[in-house]
Amino acid sequence: MKLLTIDIGGSGIKYGLSEDILQISRKGSTVVSMNSFEDFLKTISDLYDQYKDDVEGIAIAMPGFIDIEKGYCYGSSVMRYRFDKELAKILLEKCGCQVTLENDGKAAAKAEHSYGALKGCSNAAVFLIGTGIGGGLIINGELLRGTRFASGEFSFINTKADNYEDPANILGNRCSTSFLLRNYKERTGSAEMIDGYEFFSRLPDDKIAEEILDEMCENIALQICNLFWLLDLEKVVIGGGISAQPVVTDKIREKFAEVKQKTMAGRPRVDVSVDIVPCRFGNDANLIGAAMTYHELLNK
Repeated sequence: MKLLTIDIGGSGIKYGLSEDILQISRKGSTVVSMNSFEDFLKTISDLYDQYKDDVEGIAIAMPGFIDIEKGYCYGSSVMRYRFDKELAKILLEKCGCQVTLENDGKAAAKAEHSYGALKGCSNAAVFLIGTGIGGGLIINGELLRGTRFASGEFSFINTKADNYEDPANILGNRCSTSFLLRNYKERTGSAEMIDGYEFFSRLPDDKIAEEILDEMCENIALQICNLFWLLDLEKVVIGGGISAQPVVTDKIREKFAEVKQKTMAGRPRVDVSVDIVPCRFGNDANLIGAAMTYHELLNK
């Protein structure tokens, strides 16, 4: 039997059927209601109803501090409502099948470490660039969850310690796709927000787009450099829909080299090298990691 794997993001839901860990078929996407928890439940149950004769359970990757053992989600920053509920149990009662939860960044880190670009790494990280910044950390060859399940929540990193109140100083608001497009709209004075596909189609001829992308990639590069000094990372994977654009990873590498040069100026030379690569599994990484968590929990 297959699993219905679901990846919940700030702009929508991606889903597919997983028969084995690495094969996701019948992939699709749908919108997710930001207005109420009841609407959210209906979206998931309606999606399950389409495939209930073909699947044995549901494996979900989503933002939030997730206790996978209890199936509990401690809030979700991309929704206008808070979860703070035993979401897996609620969905089990509504859909009538086993449901597991996993944080989206941790799901991607699991998939990439077990089968993808981070395989064999001891200390590594995943940056998921989306509506916010998701993340996952591999430390000493193991996924780091944290005491309160908050490790890898890069969106909440403050980038200017003397001004906590300004949302522009929160990393998730300076490095996300939504920041990229919103900043472009403001800088160009456009009446409408373009999408990511249109934004990247304007490169490299559009100098404003080029400047905004440079700024975002420098912000990410600076945090990768900071993480190096904290965790001695050997590799960082760039994920999220934006990672399909080769220019993004190339720019982050370029900016990392610049940041490294500035921070190391006049200091003892240390091999500050981090391999920065795109996510091997692209948008499937979260779905693969969600399926991995389902099998791990049910095979205990």
